[in-house]
Amino acid sequence: MSKQRREPMLWEALIPVLFLIVMLSVNVIYVFGDDAISGSNQIVLILSASVAALIALRTGISWENLQDGIVKSIGASMSSILILLLIGSLAGTWMLSGIVPAMIYYGLQILSPTIFLFAACIICAVVSIATGSSWSTVATVGIALLGIGKALGLSEGLIGGAIVSGAYFGDKMSPLSDTTNLAPAMAGTDLFTHIRYMTYTTVPSIIITLGIFLVIGFTADTAAVTTGVEDVLLSIDSAFNINGWLFLVPALVIFMIVRKVPALPALLAGTMLGALFAIIFQPQAMQEVAGGSTGAMAAYVAVMKALYTDISITTNNDMVNELLSTGGMYGMLNTVWLIICAMIFGGVMESAGMLQRITKSIVKLAHSTGSLIASTGFTSIFFNFTASDQYLAIVVPGRMYADTYKKRGLKPEVLSRTLEDTGTVTSVLIPWNTCGATQASVLGVATLTYAPYTFFCILSPIMTMAFGFLNFKIRRYTKQEIEEEQLQEKSA
Repeated sequence: MSKQRREPMLWEALIPVLFLIVMLSVNVIYVFGDDAISGSNQIVLILSASVAALIALRTGISWENLQDGIVKSIGASMSSILILLLIGSLAGTWMLSGIVPAMIYYGLQILSPTIFLFAACIICAVVSIATGSSWSTVATVGIALLGIGKALGLSEGLIGGAIVSGAYFGDKMSPLSDTTNLAPAMAGTDLFTHIRYMTYTTVPSIIITLGIFLVIGFTADTAAVTTGVEDVLLSIDSAFNINGWLFLVPALVIFMIVRKVPALPALLAGTMLGALFAIIFQPQAMQEVAGGSTGAMAAYVAVMKALYTDISITTNNDMVNELLSTGGMYGMLNTVWLIICAMIFGGVMESAGMLQRITKSIVKLAHSTGSLIASTGFTSIFFNFTASDQYLAIVVPGRMYADTYKKRGLKPEVLSRTLEDTGTVTSVLIPWNTCGATQASVLGVATLTYAPYTFFCILSPIMTMAFGFLNFKIRRYTKQEIEEEQLQEKSA
């Protein structure tokens, strides 16, 4: 006879979360550091899922239900995993074809160290608004901007922070973005009302972010950079055939995404076009990657290596050698492993009802408008931390809080803005979240290295909570609107 299922108690639901926090802190701070993503964090997530499963079995849930929850959770992340693998291949062919080196080459001649962080943030914001995708932005112009910034002598953390800040601003404000469509759908408002209402918190956040990057740029010591730039330009020019035709490929990819071509076919097309341009324009680089062979066999070997494994182009400049290397699809496998393990933990926690039990306790603490908005924000951040997926960080709190906002006379755009200001942007700050793991892998910069400088993503949740506590720009139903809605409900 099976044990009757009951709701987990709060202390039971918190045990796996506390176990996860303690073990990850030990891993990252005291033992493995940035190398924790190479395997130890994955094991911690599995162990945390095991702790959650043991408690879930104690509450009467069956192993079959837990397994179904795990499979469903992993299934929900499969599109992200496939995109991640394709981004690895795209980075490989874009490096081999000279597309990324060309971006670095021309970018170094246009951008100065003083305005680079400011400009990188704006460039990523514009591309992300146009495409509606922070992932595609980081995987294309983001990679090139990282190379430019490193050649200019700036730290990886600062560059990554500027790239991610701009990309996630654009992702938030673009009508093409999936999260920007998802948040109003969960809250019960329309897309453009949601975007217009977000400008109150999002525009100040990005203005402050750009101001910080300008101050950093003008106060940084960049005197010794200009001499090194000429060496970098010469090294890139000697290794690749640099020309304007190479920019046709990223332009076509951005055009496809703007035209709402799904991410997977658009990235695959960009990958294959990169391979074709490598064959046309870079016979010297292909011969080096192929190990000295020539002709059709060299082309085949070089392209295949660019797609699936580590490749590098050697010059007489060590810093350029570091820039001209990529891991292909193989370089993304650690991140895929991390995402799967995170989804296992999230799947167990959700199917066992533990996430819902914790968030239900949080709702009870929200008495004022400010505390309700803060509770919503912290719930979204909590789901990013535990369920490791930004979509769940929008969907679950959106469903949970919708009635509460309505009963308190708050319009749905207040909820949708809070979900975006907290759920969308904080996902990239968590190393085991699908977003944080992906951007770290694509840029080759650890999440905890760029996170302190991702000022926009840090400011957004602070801004929306401040607006709530100050009762500033908080939309409420008028008495007439409430009466009209009550009449509609009665007639229905």
